Amino acid sequence: MLAIEIDSLTKDYRLGFWKTRVKRALDSLNLQVESGEVFGLLGPNGAGKTTTLKLLFRLVFPTSGTARILGKDLNDTRMHQRVGYLPENPYFYDHLTPEELLYYAGRLFGLGKGDLRRRVNHLLQRVGLTESRHVPLRRFSKGMVQRAGIAQALINDPDVVFLDEPMSGLDPIGRREVRDLVLQLREEKKTVFFSTHILSDAETLCDRVAILNRGQLQGCGELRQILSLGVSTTEITLENPAEGILEELRPLVSSLIRTGDRVRLEIREEANIDKVLALALGGKAKVVSLNPIKMSLEDYFMAKVSPAKAGPAASLSTHDG
Repeated sequence: MLAIEIDSLTKDYRLGFWKTRVKRALDSLNLQVESGEVFGLLGPNGAGKTTTLKLLFRLVFPTSGTARILGKDLNDTRMHQRVGYLPENPYFYDHLTPEELLYYAGRLFGLGKGDLRRRVNHLLQRVGLTESRHVPLRRFSKGMVQRAGIAQALINDPDVVFLDEPMSGLDPIGRREVRDLVLQLREEKKTVFFSTHILSDAETLCDRVAILNRGQLQGCGELRQILSLGVSTTEITLENPAEGILEELRPLVSSLIRTGDRVRLEIREEANIDKVLALALGGKAKVVSLNPIKMSLEDYFMAKVSPAKAGPAASLSTHDG
């Protein structure tokens, strides 16, 4: 079953005093997210990530296109009982404590007292706010408010969790805790849809990713497939190669760096690897290492958002399967 279906979703904003200028924030977005997967929506600032989430939660309304969550139309309020949402910059009543915030959110979902008490205690412990449960939110740092926001997004034990830049404002320990929380949600078969521009978090967590740039989908696919599409370069380290051999190798490599008695060669053309090895071994050089340098998520991302700078990833598919 599909957890999220987005069909040609488009959002235009009218700008200027007379509202005559049109800025397209999202342009015919098509995405499908499977139940139980962690899906990352990536893109630079202003790419349309937050606009997408606001459209899904009817905080703004589309110019055209449709979307469904858990098979329900966005206008079906029953669906909202089964989803959780953390906005990019959450703002809560700052006189409330985290405990009071969670009780307030739980009552909005109609949770019973006993169940609500258990959920609040569990979530405060889960996001590391047990010791601060009675401290007003106005005294919290941005990272602590973020943790409280994550807890309120989970108060109803949702089937689908939407997180907009969930690592924002967190210190390294907090980011690690949020990553562990997302991995726990995956183990519980929850669907997690989150936006981020922190590529290392996406590479650690996501089953699939999509890349937005200037409101348009630039690429989408399974992270394992993206990162196994090919080897961008191969690095070979030689020990004590003769100078004559190095001169023969130069036309076959993209870089050649000597450090002491070792030489590191970088080879971009796969066909040249065997030639380099044959020349090196024929010249009695010792091969210390041979390492394929595979494409990273950063390589893929930069190829999609900066086509003029694209490397091997430029030819990757832009479909949303």
